Amino acid sequence: MQVHETTGSEHWNRVKKSLRAELGDDVFSSWFARVDLEEHSDGTVRLSVPTRFLKQWIQSHYNDQLIGLWKRECENVHRIELTVRGAIRPRQVATAPRQPALGSAKKVMPSISDARVGTPASEPNRVAAAQAATAALGRGETNNESSRDVLQGAALDPKYTFETFVEGESNQLALAAARQVASGGSVTFNPLFLHASVGLGKTHLMQAVAAKARASGRKVLYLTAEHFMYRFVSALKAQSALAFKDTLRTIDLLLIDDMQFLHGKQVQQEFCHTLNALIDGARQVIVAADRAPSELDSLDDRVRSRLSGGLVVGIHEPDFVLRRSILDSRVILARKTYPNFEVPDQVLDYIARHVASSGRDLEGALNRLVAHNQLTNQPITQEMAELTLRDLVRSSEPRKVKIEDIQRVVSKHYNVTKADLLSARRTRTIVRPRQIAMYLAKVMTPRSLPEIGRRFGNRDHTTVLHAVRKIEELARGDYALAQEIELLKRMLDA
Repeated sequence: MQVHETTGSEHWNRVKKSLRAELGDDVFSSWFARVDLEEHSDGTVRLSVPTRFLKQWIQSHYNDQLIGLWKRECENVHRIELTVRGAIRPRQVATAPRQPALGSAKKVMPSISDARVGTPASEPNRVAAAQAATAALGRGETNNESSRDVLQGAALDPKYTFETFVEGESNQLALAAARQVASGGSVTFNPLFLHASVGLGKTHLMQAVAAKARASGRKVLYLTAEHFMYRFVSALKAQSALAFKDTLRTIDLLLIDDMQFLHGKQVQQEFCHTLNALIDGARQVIVAADRAPSELDSLDDRVRSRLSGGLVVGIHEPDFVLRRSILDSRVILARKTYPNFEVPDQVLDYIARHVASSGRDLEGALNRLVAHNQLTNQPITQEMAELTLRDLVRSSEPRKVKIEDIQRVVSKHYNVTKADLLSARRTRTIVRPRQIAMYLAKVMTPRSLPEIGRRFGNRDHTTVLHAVRKIEELARGDYALAQEIELLKRMLDA
């Protein structure tokens, strides 16, 4: 006999509350935020989820926990059924209005440089997605996506070409290597690994290579690591792994961007097999990430070693000369749309001196001037530039860093969640980022040791003091760690 819907909903709300308390906010949000109660009757609870990945992950990892929590509410519950929502009859209940699709809002002004292809997910969701993909990979579920769809790749931005890439001392070697790969011929270094912080041009170079190679008739696949992961899993579900690898071997050039987001042991192993097959078959591979292979702690040792075995090239922050050249090139580009657009040299010098973090910020600054000039019909002056760009320009006073900023930057840099930093977990991949975050909180904020401890999961001040001393000691003898800490400081000061 079916339980009254209101009673079932109340039970489900209490179960969710218990789940959130036991798992934490991040894990609960990743796996249970989109789970709905469909029916509760005859000892069976029927839940619906939006994706097959989510269904399999919950069945594999949380089924017993769900049954246990439901039994607290109703002793007769002995089974949990999960269904993908597309496969069941819709319930006749009020739903929240559908959110507009990303990018559906109309732009007031066209931008000189659009955002990158794809929308990055939050760090917890990236990890959750990778874990779900890994689980699905191990189960070999069927899917209708064909290998041809899998190998279509991500769309290329037509603005990202070698002609629009501005060369400077900080990116000279990376540009030369990219041109060499794009020109074809013999494979002289493989794989080519590009690493740089956000906005320094690695994606621009990757897409420029892909566009030129594709135009010359070569078979090119350009994907982010996340897209590769999903498409790889989908292909394995649709056919045998061997058939998918045979299809991959027909590619002349494989480009994988944002390698730092490739998670999951099985997915990484399969990626390593694919990488080996392509390299051994004299097929070119280019990989990009926000740091060098040796610093990608989340990668399998074999993958990291294979990536380190090619040519590893870093792109560094642009100096004043390069920043000024980037601005000059973007002014020329803007004049193609707005022929009368003019910027005084002293304003360009001002921007190049004070907006120093990345080429993307420089383009953003110029876009603002274009918008202000075109919408108000006022000429661009030094005073107007200072007012319009005041949040982009680095202040002469040190930026006030918050502990929340430190936790966010450290979490992103080390591919962990904020909940991990605040948790009691003692694994090395969590402890070291947590100690670094505590150290940065001590040296970059005026907060006391007890207050820092409270902000890191109610820890004792002696724990914070130990972390600070530990990082200071390690940094004195480890140049790479010292450089990494300086990078984090620059990111927080930017």
